[in-house]
Amino acid sequence: MSTPGRFQRRRLLQWAAWTSLSPLVGCATAPMAVPGVALSVAPGVYMLPGTGGEVDPANLGRIGNAGFIVGPAGVLVIDSGVSARHGQALLAEIRRTTALPVRALLLTHVRQEFVFGASTFQAAGVPVWMHPAAARLMAARCDNCLKTLKRVLGDEAMAGSRVVRPDRLLSDLAAAESDLAALTGRRVRLLVHGEDGHSSGPGDLAVLDEASGTLFAGGLMDARSIPDVQDARPEGWRAALDALQALPLARIVPGHGPLAAPALIAQTRRYLDQLDERIAALLARGTPLSDVAEAATLPEFADWDQADTIHRRNASIVFLRQERALLLR
Repeated sequence: MSTPGRFQRRRLLQWAAWTSLSPLVGCATAPMAVPGVALSVAPGVYMLPGTGGEVDPANLGRIGNAGFIVGPAGVLVIDSGVSARHGQALLAEIRRTTALPVRALLLTHVRQEFVFGASTFQAAGVPVWMHPAAARLMAARCDNCLKTLKRVLGDEAMAGSRVVRPDRLLSDLAAAESDLAALTGRRVRLLVHGEDGHSSGPGDLAVLDEASGTLFAGGLMDARSIPDVQDARPEGWRAALDALQALPLARIVPGHGPLAAPALIAQTRRYLDQLDERIAALLARGTPLSDVAEAATLPEFADWDQADTIHRRNASIVFLRQERALLLR
């Protein structure tokens, strides 16, 4: 079979698997994503799905989504995977999908499953772009993250992985958008919200492909997976979600979980609001911190991925923040 024939057959098999699943947020059908295999979500726009779940040796830590956008002149890659080897696999999949050159890698936020594949892209001559606030957090934190990943996944799985130094800091988003359009021939918008660019995390950004209305949400949204509030500035995160709600979006590629409809924005906002309301009620009742994680269950989100881990941690974090705010008042 010719190379184009193999490519089309693989895409047809993906589509058959995609349409066989249960509905996802706001859509009639949900895509079934094969981890690490490029899934076409719009013309020239691809999702590279992660497995979801917690980082462990079985999934090699490849739990987060990545993606790429193909323009007439080149490719923009969005997030890089958990390790150099994961980055190699993603880059190979991109090159199987298109022969166009990869022009830039954009790291949307600082979580370990998104950043350590960047060393592979740099070694291949692909410059790494990042918001300055996110780059500062990565430099301060990620050496320890890398040590933890080596302990959990093993030295072999993390071989060649390192904390990169970004080639370009995105202090001027308009200039960056113009340069990306020149490099790839396709326009994207780089969206950063909150004071000093701090929303779901410092320097967290989303990427909007204007031609298709596809939003790569990065750290701002997860689908059927609990979002992590550890680095969040809640008012900035809510402002970001409100701003995204006003955009003409067709679909969302979340940081974790399946492709989603724009209704994911409101659902993420509900999680943040319900978490705050539940914790405020527990605090008013005099609930001790030791009981908060168990008492903070949110029925709408009880079956989401990481409900037993990240949500319980979120509850404790928000409890301490609210308690501190009360003490300061």
